[in-house]
Amino acid sequence: MKNMQIRMTGRTLAAAALVSAATMASPAPAAAQELVLGAGAADFSFSGAKDGGFLALEYRAAPFRSGPRSGLGLAASINVDRRGDAFVGFGLSFLYELNQSWFIEASVMPGFFSPNLSVNDLGNSFEIRSLASVGYRLDENNALSLALTHASNAGTGRINPGVNALLLRWHRRL
Repeated sequence: MKNMQIRMTGRTLAAAALVSAATMASPAPAAAQELVLGAGAADFSFSGAKDGGFLALEYRAAPFRSGPRSGLGLAASINVDRRGDAFVGFGLSFLYELNQSWFIEASVMPGFFSPNLSVNDLGNSFEIRSLASVGYRLDENNALSLALTHASNAGTGRINPGVNALLLRWHRRL
């Protein structure tokens, strides 16, 4: 009986994996996915650090939860500053439409941080990036937003200085 339960669980998991793969492979609605490019400035929260220009590329997948004016989905981000410090993260992104033009967005992404300069070390390679933004839709497929991000290791490293960035971002629906 126990062996049958294990086999049944294995079959159930295999079926769920196939359905998930088929769902992810099928085309999503045109307005459901988004590519976001951002540029701004990064400010490391400790003396001696080298602040500077900052670039970000983010992909927001189709929401897995949505309401009449909101959506919660998965997102991934790559952030690089002009000194070569880099962050790659994956997490949740929430979008709320205030009206047809204005929206607010928030995301939380755990990920990997690699400092190029030792003075920009954040105390751990594991960092959590949070973001808050307000945006304006230019048309059906394009928007601009102003975002504030913060990355830190949430006290899991030997030090926890963090880095903040202010970005102007362009959103393009796919």
